[in-house]
Amino acid sequence: MYLLIPAAGSGRRMGSAWQSQGKAPRNKLLLQLQGKPLIAWTLLAAEASQSIRWIGMIGQPDDWEDFKQIIASLSLTKSVQFIRGGATRQESVYHGLQALPADAEQVLIHDGARCLATPDLFDRCSQASLTCLGFVAAVPVKDTIKVVDAHGVVESTPDRRQLWAAQTPQGFSVPLLKKCHAAGRSQGWEVTDDAALFEKCGLPVQIVEGEETNLKVTTPMDLAIADFILRQREG
Repeated sequence: MYLLIPAAGSGRRMGSAWQSQGKAPRNKLLLQLQGKPLIAWTLLAAEASQSIRWIGMIGQPDDWEDFKQIIASLSLTKSVQFIRGGATRQESVYHGLQALPADAEQVLIHDGARCLATPDLFDRCSQASLTCLGFVAAVPVKDTIKVVDAHGVVESTPDRRQLWAAQTPQGFSVPLLKKCHAAGRSQGWEVTDDAALFEKCGLPVQIVEGEETNLKVTTPMDLAIADFILRQREG
């Protein structure tokens, strides 16, 4: 399985976390979590996965030297290729798809900031790619969701039994996802994940059960929760 990791996240909402670690704001994936950068935990999970054999990290050249040092410190056995990102996540994934080896038929796309994904999740998603053209890891929504208008007035309350919170990895047929990204560029579509492009092109996207602990580290509070989860895993 081929894995693309969008890894160009900024530290805009991580101000206090950077201050606590005595550093100026940079790519948030360089923040420390239990003695390792966030991106290191993602890479270690990919390394431990039985199905992933190639990793593409999509980011900006300013971060590549740091990423190279992190990879060297982890002694990874799997190939990691650096791919120049774009101005948006959507553009970055487009670049990543063009950089895949010619024989890549399926791809997993996983946000580097979801640093607590387990090797088992990667392997279950890889298995799903054998039967699904497109899928997302997701978990059922527990809260009641309200649809609100521009004035803050509730318009409706959807049945939460039909609601799932999307995560990554997301997996796709490489030829089909390339076509969807090409259509998105020509049509000017702006989406927040690759599954949305699949949906816009009328292609089916299925659900693979995700992990409650597979949170996206975006704020200092997320970082604290991630620290707690890792401590729990360590017993």
